[in-house]
Amino acid sequence: MIVWILFLLAVVFILALDLGVFNKTPHIISTKEASKWTLIWVTLSFLFSGVIYWLYTTDYIANPDHLKPAVASMKFITGYLIELSLSVDNIFVIAIIFASFKIPQKYQHRVLFWGILGAVIFRGLMIFFGVMLINKFAWTTYIFGIFLVFTAVKMLFSGEEEDFHPKDSFIYKALGKIIPITSEMDHQKFFILTEKGKKAATPLFVALIVIEVMDVLFAVDSVPAILAITSDPFLVFSSNIFAILGLRSMYFFLANMLAKFSYLEYSLVAILAFVGLKMLLHDFIQVPEWASLAFIALSLLVGILVSLKFGKEKELTDSDME
Repeated sequence: MIVWILFLLAVVFILALDLGVFNKTPHIISTKEASKWTLIWVTLSFLFSGVIYWLYTTDYIANPDHLKPAVASMKFITGYLIELSLSVDNIFVIAIIFASFKIPQKYQHRVLFWGILGAVIFRGLMIFFGVMLINKFAWTTYIFGIFLVFTAVKMLFSGEEEDFHPKDSFIYKALGKIIPITSEMDHQKFFILTEKGKKAATPLFVALIVIEVMDVLFAVDSVPAILAITSDPFLVFSSNIFAILGLRSMYFFLANMLAKFSYLEYSLVAILAFVGLKMLLHDFIQVPEWASLAFIALSLLVGILVSLKFGKEKELTDSDME
């Protein structure tokens, strides 16, 4: 438990440092600043795989699957890449939510900060119950596998999805019944007092709640995906947390460039289908850890390269059709 406690304390310290030092004053995060922090988070995540290697050579962490240190490190990186790739859709939805509620750019980081904090708690609970189900009921592996393959097929053949309108969502309407909602904002406050002296939720708080609920919905895909790689609780949780912590900087880095990565969706389809089939066929085919990591890394790389090469042409074609 010492390792778990130290890891959670480190996460809390990083978040406190983020809000209390680096982003104490609300400001618009430039692409340059976001790219710097994205690089820092990715570097830290890969360096942590070295910590994983060290931990699994000692008795400091429970090793229920009796993993070798090198295999544990590869599983961590594989899980991290899966979570990071599945975050792309999440980023797109966050951009829509901020635009819908007209959240000023300089206050978006504060909303994402508290959203990340909530995501850590909810992901932790989902991972705990997911690992518990797999360990207690082996057949749930097949349920998760079928679900992931179904999600991949749905993504591949769904075509153009309907636009998401946050203000028409059940979340927004349900929140409005609990607390009055105002369109007014007072700097970065989540609540303000109306002229009648009643407390009302500002667009910042509403955006936070919508983002939080959407993250839980996205986790329904991402948690089973990483459980296909490993059911080791620490590896699943730590790779998830590193992906979540880097989500804010990645959002500000990619938010204005999402159109350029239009073909990355096919990479996500390939990854989900791969991990789903791996779950379904685990009794018949044992895929080496290096092969899983190589497939996922290659899928992402091909998606990025194809997007950069043909994404611009697709953008021009779409604008000509309009």
